[in-house]
Amino acid sequence: MIPDGMIEPDSVAGKAFGFTADKFEGWLWKTGDRVMISMIVSLKEGRGNLRALFDTIEGLGFKVAVPTPFARMKKILQKRGFEMHIEHDSVMGSCEVWQK
Repeated sequence: MIPDGMIEPDSVAGKAFGFTADKFEGWLWKTGDRVMISMIVSLKEGRGNLRALFDTIEGLGFKVAVPTPFARMKKILQKRGFEMHIEHDSVMGSCEVWQK
């Protein structure tokens, strides 16, 4: 079982998702059955590592969510069938989140 909270590259949870330091910088955040992909950098662009990360997370039964993505990420998300909605958080306020 993967605990809720921050997931760093090469952590036990990170390795389970294929989120490793040779491919990514940044962190993921797991809450329940959802993994937020926020502020990560692909160190080897164009090699399918992001696609593999999404596929692995979803294949393990988790939902993938991406808050306030940049334009390039929005195109990737749209191709994967993600849609934008607004989430409201008592601390952070309103936030754009993309999810299937």
